[in-house]
Amino acid sequence: MNSPKVLYVCSEVYPLLKTGGLADVSAGLPPALAAAGAEVRLLLPAFPSVVAGVTPDGAPLPVPAGDSAGLPLGLGPRPGTAQGPQPWLQRGRITAGGQAVWLLHAPGLYERPGNPYLDETGRPWPDAAEQFAWLGWAAALLGTGLDPSWRPDVVHGHDWHTGLAFAYLRQLGLGGAKKPATVFTIHNLAYQGVFPASVRERLGLPDALFHLHGIEYHGQISCMKAGLKYADAITTVSPTYAREITGHEQGCGLDGVLRQRHAVLHGILNGVDDAVWSPENDPLVQPGYDAEHLDGKAQAKARLQKQMKLKPLKSALLFCVVSRLTEQKGLHLLPGVVDELVRRGGQLVVLGTGDASIVAALQACAARHPGQVAVHIGYDEALSHAVIAGSDVILVPSRFEPCGLTQLYGLRYGTLPLVRAVGGLADTVTDCSLENLDDGSASGFVFRDLSEADLLSAVRRAFALHRRPADWRAVQRHAMGLRFDWARAAHDYLRVYGLAATHP
Repeated sequence: MNSPKVLYVCSEVYPLLKTGGLADVSAGLPPALAAAGAEVRLLLPAFPSVVAGVTPDGAPLPVPAGDSAGLPLGLGPRPGTAQGPQPWLQRGRITAGGQAVWLLHAPGLYERPGNPYLDETGRPWPDAAEQFAWLGWAAALLGTGLDPSWRPDVVHGHDWHTGLAFAYLRQLGLGGAKKPATVFTIHNLAYQGVFPASVRERLGLPDALFHLHGIEYHGQISCMKAGLKYADAITTVSPTYAREITGHEQGCGLDGVLRQRHAVLHGILNGVDDAVWSPENDPLVQPGYDAEHLDGKAQAKARLQKQMKLKPLKSALLFCVVSRLTEQKGLHLLPGVVDELVRRGGQLVVLGTGDASIVAALQACAARHPGQVAVHIGYDEALSHAVIAGSDVILVPSRFEPCGLTQLYGLRYGTLPLVRAVGGLADTVTDCSLENLDDGSASGFVFRDLSEADLLSAVRRAFALHRRPADWRAVQRHAMGLRFDWARAAHDYLRVYGLAATHP
């Protein structure tokens, strides 16, 4: 497909709104697609921080609740409102960078502070189904010509928040509308957007879609399943994860659907945005450094030790975690190995937030080992750069990991990843085994069993390599030379767009 127009539908984009890796992907992939010849417009919900970062351009475009052909499809009144003002789209550009966007405004749905998905108690917003149904409906209407001046060739939706777009597009196509090619990307299959069947009528979802081979999932509506069933092509964020999710263990109840659609399932590794993550030019890590000149990294380590109140030991092997502190990330294993890590002369910095039990266990480790273990609960973008640049090893011991970005940042910054062999971690990190050290392919430390014993074995290998400075430097130099860039990913996505366009 030459120079396609792409409507890129997502719920967040860095730096306007970020709760995880999806925002980094949404910041890095569209410019790379544009550089490869595509014309890309983002469609985002008008959350307050997103609105604040966009410069409007042009008149608002109303989003009707039904379609022009009079199909019995479309969204009813929002809960707790009269028919009221209908949602509208505002065209604009992200002020920093100039990326073209549509913002979806829906009175009462998006104008709220804090987390876009969770209320102040940590529970999903009660109107989450309506929030993202409207996003899907707006995508479907734009995809079928709502804006006659710009009609996309491809609608590319990301994660469950966009899944209903593909169900709506299917119904519009059955009604005679000319459909674009459609691509649905799974960033994390564990989050599926499942809602009670009782909201079906309010979301404009006809009975014809509510069955085992449609959007029905154990008597409820699954937005993720809608994307998997009705998109022309499906992608996920690493080749290994694409294989894993067709099996029972990591299929999250949808492995049967994915096996059924395996012919259109593609694994494409995420990239690293060099404009944000580059040790040479990172404004949050100065002086910068590269693989041949590591003075800046040594200084970053000293600053981090001082900032986190660790003992200023140049020789200490400094491990870090920058992550959600959850069992999915394998971090329930970490407290069990901290005592041995410290006994061997290591230090640990943890940055993240998550499960209360894991947080408490890690805080207890910090209290037990002052000056050797530091824990910062919360998320801080600037601190994440400082932690990754200043550490020697980054821990990503995940139970499952679709792609992972922190290990890619670690490779780029010469902070050797210690990972479990799942998903994108298996695709991007090569263990420091003797044969891999010998042929120069080693880039980190890889373990297989989700156990404290196997994690500790990998930690011990890190200490062993650190005692061999020449080998450590060789691995570090190779790791920093690896490139997982968005240009390669964009080329692969363009290929998938072409395949989706030929889907019957």
